[in-house]
Amino acid sequence: MIDKLKDQISEYFVGNKEVTECLLICLFSGGHILLEGVPGVGKTTLASTLARSVECDFGRIQFTPDTLPSDVMGTEIFNMKTGEFEYREGAVMHQIVLADEINRTSPKTQASLLEAMAEGQTTVSGVRHKLPQPFMVIATQNPAQFMGTYPLPEAQTDRFMMKVTLDYPEESEELRMTRNMLGGKTADTVESVITCEDVLKIKQQVSQVTVKDNVILYARNIAEMTREEKHFVTGASPRAVLALVKASQAKAFIDGRDYVRPDDVKAAAPYVLSHRLTLTSEAKIAKENKDEMIAKLIQKTKIPM
Repeated sequence: MIDKLKDQISEYFVGNKEVTECLLICLFSGGHILLEGVPGVGKTTLASTLARSVECDFGRIQFTPDTLPSDVMGTEIFNMKTGEFEYREGAVMHQIVLADEINRTSPKTQASLLEAMAEGQTTVSGVRHKLPQPFMVIATQNPAQFMGTYPLPEAQTDRFMMKVTLDYPEESEELRMTRNMLGGKTADTVESVITCEDVLKIKQQVSQVTVKDNVILYARNIAEMTREEKHFVTGASPRAVLALVKASQAKAFIDGRDYVRPDDVKAAAPYVLSHRLTLTSEAKIAKENKDEMIAKLIQKTKIPM
């Protein structure tokens, strides 16, 4: 089923295969993913293709500066016939939610997603509403230096299991993309290849993938290295360690194993850590490269025996 899903996505999304793998890791481990890139590199296409490839309820919200929290969470409407307030669902009441250009909306509206992403529920007028399962947020954002953007606060970015940056496609990829468009092969024509029940079964199996203590300590040691690095404002949080272990379980399962190897942790770590770490002002002035620093720290971290 995973191979079918990979093939289906690669048919419509032209880009790095690692991007697709990160998307599936988040789907099967119960995480959320943040896609960053300049407009037009396929962020929305990738999210829409996944949603349509999986037979799940799909919702999309286009964030703008005037988007309100109630548009995301839902609101209560007074019913004149019954004389009672009724809950009208917001965008989060779907199984796969595309939060398009999340950093174009205000911090208050951004924060309305926090409860849904962390607890699988949303509270409106004191009443809790459980979200459908499986539940996944795929958020896209433009680079922070673009006009009209509100950078996501640390508390919000920490809720995303992974962040992936989409670059401009290679020549061959852009040629295939254009051929797909001319042939009418767009995200709107994608057919589902697996069901929601399949996703839930895979998630259950992923959660049972064996993780030895030395592998957990390896993930923790990588996080500790970031906490000791003076060029970062703060290090990776305990939530980052948990996310790294869960992502490693999904990575191992996708590769056909029922146990996690240190290599799984090493492969997932850059995508789990990059959006959680911020360079100090001195490091920015010195033009330090955050991704290169993370790669060096991972390389330096010893694997516990």
